[in-house]
Amino acid sequence: MSDTAAHESLLAAVGRYFETMYDSNLDRFDRVFAASAHLHGLRDGVLRVLPASEYRRLLAAQPSPKSKAAPRQQEILLIDFASPFQALVKVRVRIDAILYVDHLTYHRIDGAWRITAKSFHIERRFEGPAA
Repeated sequence: MSDTAAHESLLAAVGRYFETMYDSNLDRFDRVFAASAHLHGLRDGVLRVLPASEYRRLLAAQPSPKSKAAPRQQEILLIDFASPFQALVKVRVRIDAILYVDHLTYHRIDGAWRITAKSFHIERRFEGPAA
């Protein structure tokens, strides 16, 4: 895979991540996260570690931001390729009333980019109804 093709396919994978965070599509979730992925982040000063399967259950158990017509905010802040098979992507994404900065570690597994680790930081909480 050429550098351009690797970059374009990674951008498509990040797009799937953004879509999944907005609409909570569980079929797409399985194409975004590797089954072995873990999520790490401080929430209210406490380190939270979730396996992808638990995160998937959390998404399934609550209404999606899309279903609530929540505002969308998403941007790619950094892409750093370690190799054609591994990359780090830093994004800012709003999920309902919380704005996150995520560091997403991607590996190209069987020809497809999958998130193998996610480290999240809550940058801002929005008050009041999501609108």
